[in-house]
Amino acid sequence: MTACVLAVDAGNSKTDVAVVAADGSVLATARGGGFRPPVVGVEAAVDTVADAVGRAFAAAGVSSVEHVSACLANADFPVEERQLAAALHARAWGADVEVRNDTFAILRAGITEPRGVAVVCGAGINCVGMRPDGRTARFPALGRISGDWGGGWGLAEEALWHAARAEDGRGADTDLARVLPLHFGLASMYALIEALHLEEIAPARRHELTPVLFAAAAAGDAVARSLVDRLADEVVSMATVALTRLDLLDEETPVLLGGSVLAARHPQLDDGVRDLLAARAPKAVPQVVTARPVLGAALLGLDRAGASPRVQERVRAYYEA
Repeated sequence: MTACVLAVDAGNSKTDVAVVAADGSVLATARGGGFRPPVVGVEAAVDTVADAVGRAFAAAGVSSVEHVSACLANADFPVEERQLAAALHARAWGADVEVRNDTFAILRAGITEPRGVAVVCGAGINCVGMRPDGRTARFPALGRISGDWGGGWGLAEEALWHAARAEDGRGADTDLARVLPLHFGLASMYALIEALHLEEIAPARRHELTPVLFAAAAAGDAVARSLVDRLADEVVSMATVALTRLDLLDEETPVLLGGSVLAARHPQLDDGVRDLLAARAPKAVPQVVTARPVLGAALLGLDRAGASPRVQERVRAYYEA
């Protein structure tokens, strides 16, 4: 059986790959480490993908495929997609290579045809949209320099800012000034600031404060609730702009919500997003994505190969079983 597609979903924390046959059968899968070219360089990052691909090829009994469909973190501009596509093509995994930002994998995993918008809020925040005619909408999603606000990391930073000002009197009172340091077993924001500054608490652990923020919001803290409301507004703003760019604002269109923050279904955030979408984009149909993103990478590859709906449904059934 000829292997048709190598699907790759490579995020900052993990890489999933799948070898898919022309009839939609999933021949093999593998998982590898995170894909972080800005940190380790392109070649080292691709080496991480290569490890997973090698194991999947061995399990499937193939040495190459017709098409490589790779959805990669940190592929934020077309020039980066071209650079990464060249790096993957050099590995000779397939005759044809297409690279997209990993947000497209989440979008395609949640829709039955290549038409819709996805907003992903995990460590960061991003939004993409697509139409069957190939038109897409996207944002650079590089953080504050590209106008972004939100994501788990940004929420944690914002919570720290408000809590620090509340404790020293520059800002409004908030329970965040008490619950953020308490999470790390500390008595004050001063102690937490010192511990973070001296890296007695690893910088990467700041993301642990995002659930603390949501808990404070659920308990009624006004400052925490204002941050959750602001995130809902940001999610809907991105989705509405993408829908407008693709001329989908007046058509019934799925808006997929993915990433750890949105998938957690925090009631205030969930209700806020749905209420704002109903007001600004009444035809949008919001839904949370639960399928694994590598499914989306596989479907994008099968789209390119002109696979039938029956073939695509077989892949989807594998991942949704």
